[in-house]
Amino acid sequence: MNKARKTYVLKLYVAGNTPNSVRALKTLKNILEQEFQGVYALKVIDVMKNPQLAEEDKILATPTLSKILPPPVRKIIGDLSDRERVLIGLDLLYEELSEEDWEESQNL
Repeated sequence: MNKARKTYVLKLYVAGNTPNSVRALKTLKNILEQEFQGVYALKVIDVMKNPQLAEEDKILATPTLSKILPPPVRKIIGDLSDRERVLIGLDLLYEELSEEDWEESQNL
């Protein structure tokens, strides 16, 4: 029996075509294709073109990745080059624990 996979809804806020924005998008797409395998929806929002969206979502810096679903909402600021930090922020890192690591953590 297949366990149901979560569907991730993400927003990436960027400021134009800056090097950090381009790097964040490229890195995120790489992570999404490797880890999410099609169970995600990504919306890229350019705050230069849509400043009201950034204001509504209280985005203070770019690039910012916001995970909307599944709850809780989480935000990661920066170019997303720290893969482990991104996976933790998206609640994916726990899936990478081996069964032995999981059992060990339960005995603490």
